[in-house]
Amino acid sequence: MGKISNGILFTGGSVFDGTGFLEQGTHVLVRDGKISAVGTDVEPGTADIVDLDGGTLLPGFIDAHAHPVSGGLQLLGCDLEKGSDSAAYLDIVARYAAANPGLEWVIGGGWGLPAFPGGIPTRQALDSVVPGRPVFLYNRDHHGAWANSKALELAGIDRRTPDPADGRIERDAAGEPVGMLQEGAMKLVSRLLPEITGEDKYRGLLAAQDYLLSLGVTGWQDAIVGPGYASIDDTTDAYLRAASAGTLTADVVGAQWWQRDRGLEQLEGLLHYRQHNAAGRFRPTSVKMMLDGIVENHTAAMLAPYLDHDGCATGNSGLDFIDPGELPRYVTALDQAGVQVHFHALGDRAVRNALNAVEAARAARPGSARENWIRHHLAHLQVVHPDDIPRFAALGATANLQMLWAMNEPQMTELTIPFLGATRATWQYPFAELAASGAHLAGGSDWPVSSPDPLLAIHVAVNRALPETAGDPFLPRQAITRRTALAAYTSGTARINGVAASAGSIKADYDASLAVTDADLATIPDAEICEASVTQTWVRGELA
Repeated sequence: MGKISNGILFTGGSVFDGTGFLEQGTHVLVRDGKISAVGTDVEPGTADIVDLDGGTLLPGFIDAHAHPVSGGLQLLGCDLEKGSDSAAYLDIVARYAAANPGLEWVIGGGWGLPAFPGGIPTRQALDSVVPGRPVFLYNRDHHGAWANSKALELAGIDRRTPDPADGRIERDAAGEPVGMLQEGAMKLVSRLLPEITGEDKYRGLLAAQDYLLSLGVTGWQDAIVGPGYASIDDTTDAYLRAASAGTLTADVVGAQWWQRDRGLEQLEGLLHYRQHNAAGRFRPTSVKMMLDGIVENHTAAMLAPYLDHDGCATGNSGLDFIDPGELPRYVTALDQAGVQVHFHALGDRAVRNALNAVEAARAARPGSARENWIRHHLAHLQVVHPDDIPRFAALGATANLQMLWAMNEPQMTELTIPFLGATRATWQYPFAELAASGAHLAGGSDWPVSSPDPLLAIHVAVNRALPETAGDPFLPRQAITRRTALAAYTSGTARINGVAASAGSIKADYDASLAVTDADLATIPDAEICEASVTQTWVRGELA
């Protein structure tokens, strides 16, 4: 990074201040890492001029739900993100295996469910390119993994292996494992993977930070830190090392993993971790509760059963990973300890369970002023029952939106809508209804599940489509304005990260963590938002 000691005057473009666009001709003066003045009559003095050239200055984006170390490790490993079909994935795996003959396992991720019939790849396909070494590849959402025959053999998985309580081994008509492991079944193989070293995780964190900064992201909430989650090794040491070395430039809130097979006996350990693992710009002040799975593999918790291929109700309504009867007690205890809860809730039953738990926590604090409420938030919100929309505002629960998912693409049209049914499919990603109800909104990517580019996500939030699907927008009545979407990704996430007094807005005395785009986001057509790109990222007055 390079620091400009004379100060910096940003001029010549639009300014979005975290809630709206300011008057044309507004200048922003930065000195000593802070915003010192905002207005149309700001005098630059000796400041150096940064000409926005008709672009936009806005607060650095803050991602409300991401897994950066996993994303960074994927960038450095067998990264399938750039593939789009099975042939491309197999080519990437073959080339990676050939380039790394000394690796005991071929490990990676980033493949998409729509590339395979029913979202289920086979071990035989992987065997065709890597027959002799075990291969284990997480899909984009990390709710399933693709394994070859060697990996299944080493794990002892065969037709006699029972499904774990929190997962499923996909099988063929003869009962033989096909090579796809859903949810908790992944642990049957992942427990055998070579240890990810501290150096690996540190390199992954720095690679992730560089990538996120290039997209204008200057802070985030890491949705899983601490021990206990089998698919992602504890990343705490990477954050603490970066904080100590001064290489962690982003502001990060960590959400500790709530071990779903345990109860309140883990609270003391969570509080101890929180107290002893905060350093520099890393603060583990949240706790992540994964309530259910995902709709595509029918593990998201639903109020009514999924449908089958013929449109008939099945006996499956998804999985509750945490006992709904105990959840209010857990959340109330965390709330009273001053801990924010970050819920993973995709299905309408999971959303309702989360809101019920927040309601219990609020009731346990009668007379508490709303401004003092702990800022719990619900991530994903794929299916929300209409009766639960107004409860977000009433309970002060933030809707943590993964905006990029709200569009028509094969995962939606082939693996989701047919199994939800016509009515329930219209309850998906109800961004406009949530905004109109007065709910607080935050924006997040879930990277590496999907792209961490905020402008791409904001484009979908506004258009409910990307250019390739623009002729068929997904539930267009749920589109939100670009102002609302930009606010969610800046001041909205700053609010739940506890930094709303210093970040997420362009105001005097706020940190000069800023993004510059090459397009005027105040005036370009909605259909062109995704064509904009970040050209500069500033972190506390230093150019990244």
